[in-house]
Amino acid sequence: MALAAALAVNHHLLCFSNPRTVTWVPTKLKPQKRAYLSFTCCTSSSSSSSSTSPEADLQTAESRVNLGLSLFSKGRVKDALAQFETALTLDPNPMEAQAALYNKACCHAYRGEGKKAADCLRTALREYNLKFGTILNDPDLASFRALPEFKELQEEARLGGEDIGYSFRRDLKLISEVQAPFRGVRRFFYVAFSAAAGISTFFTIPRLFRAIKGGDGAPDIWETAGNAAINIGGIIALVLLFFWDNKKEEEQLAQISRDETLSRLPLRLSTNRVVELVQLRDTVRPVILAGTKETVSLAIKKAERFRTELLKRGVLLVPVIWGESRAPQMEKKGFGIPSKAATSLPSIGEDFEKRTESIAAKSRLKAEVRFKAEVVSPAEWERWIRDQQKSEGVTPGEDVYIILRLDGRVRRSGKGMPDWQQIVKELPPMEALLSKLER
Repeated sequence: MALAAALAVNHHLLCFSNPRTVTWVPTKLKPQKRAYLSFTCCTSSSSSSSSTSPEADLQTAESRVNLGLSLFSKGRVKDALAQFETALTLDPNPMEAQAALYNKACCHAYRGEGKKAADCLRTALREYNLKFGTILNDPDLASFRALPEFKELQEEARLGGEDIGYSFRRDLKLISEVQAPFRGVRRFFYVAFSAAAGISTFFTIPRLFRAIKGGDGAPDIWETAGNAAINIGGIIALVLLFFWDNKKEEEQLAQISRDETLSRLPLRLSTNRVVELVQLRDTVRPVILAGTKETVSLAIKKAERFRTELLKRGVLLVPVIWGESRAPQMEKKGFGIPSKAATSLPSIGEDFEKRTESIAAKSRLKAEVRFKAEVVSPAEWERWIRDQQKSEGVTPGEDVYIILRLDGRVRRSGKGMPDWQQIVKELPPMEALLSKLER
C-alpha cells in the first residue's frame, strides 16, 4: 500500500533578464530527504541592486529551514536544530511548519531524545498532515523507531481517529479487507439479525407479561417464554460475535502493521548493497535467527550442512544478535544508519508499491543474494522481533527463529533454533508450484 507520501510546495518565481541563483525551499519538499535546491531566475539590474541582504533572507521560515538543512548536511546537528526551532517562530505556512517539525524530530532522534522527537512528529501528524508512512520509511529515523516512544506513536496511528494517523489506519483497514473480505458481510448480518431479534423481543415481552398474569385469552406461558429466551439469547450471541470479530480485526491490523514495519527493515547483502526487505519479495524466504551470538553462530554452522538444499528453497539467513544494538556506531553525518547505506536505499518518497518494483533487473538482485545477509540498524530489528514475540505469547528476549514467506509475511516461528532437516522437508523448491502460489 502507498503509505509514504511526498510533501509538495510550489513557488512561482517571476523572471526578467539577468540570471542569478536563489536558494529556495524544494519544489517537492520531501522532509525525509533533507535536500534543498537552487532555482535560477532572471531579474533586472535594478532588481538585483535592491535585492535583500542575507540577514534579511534569514527572517523567513523557509530560509531558516534551508539553512538548517545545510547545517545538517555538514553534521552540525545542534546548529541545525536551532534553525528549525527558529523557523517555527517566524509565522511559517503549513508546509514550512511541517518540514521544520519533521527535521527537528530527526535532530532529536540523532541526539537520542526520543520523547522530544515523538512530540514533534505527533504535532506534525495532528496539525500539518504528515503521513505516517514517511516516518516508517526514513532511514534517518531508524534510531527513533527502535525506541518505546515510536511504539507508542505507532499504536496511536494504528488506532486512528481525527487527531493522528487517520490515513494510516485507513490503509491498514484496506489491506485487512483484502485478507478477510467477508468480515463486512458478517457484520451486516450480525447487526441485521440483532435488530430483527430485538424487534421480535419488543413484541414478545408484553405477551409474556399477559401469559404470566393468566386469564381468558392469555398466551401459553411456556411457548412465549421460549420465544423470548430464543430472541434474547440470539441478541447476546450476535453481539458477542460482533465484538469478537472486532477484536480479531484489531489483532489483524496489529499484525499488518508489524508486517509493514518488517517490510521496511534494511539488510546488507553479501555484495555490500543495502536493500529493504520488501525488495526481496518473491526472490527469497528470509529465516530470521534471533538469539545470543553463540546460539546463532551454531545454528548457522549447522545450516551450512544443508546449504545446497536450502538455497534451492530460497532460504536467506538473517542473524540478529541480542544486545548488538546497545552500542551503535554514530556517524558524523546522517541519522540511524551509515550514509552509504542510506544512499543505497530506494527513494523514500516513492510510492510503496513502486518501491517493490524499483529494481529494474530482478536477475541482478538474485545474483547478489547469497546464503546470509547482515542486518542494518539492529535496534529496529530487535524491537520488531520482541513485538512479534509478545504477539505470539513468547517471553521477549528468548532465542527464536522466524520463517517468512515469499510474499514477505510470517510463515511460522518457534523457540530456539530451527531444525534445518525439517525445514528442507517443509519448504518447497523455488520452481515448485507451491512456491509460485506463495508469491
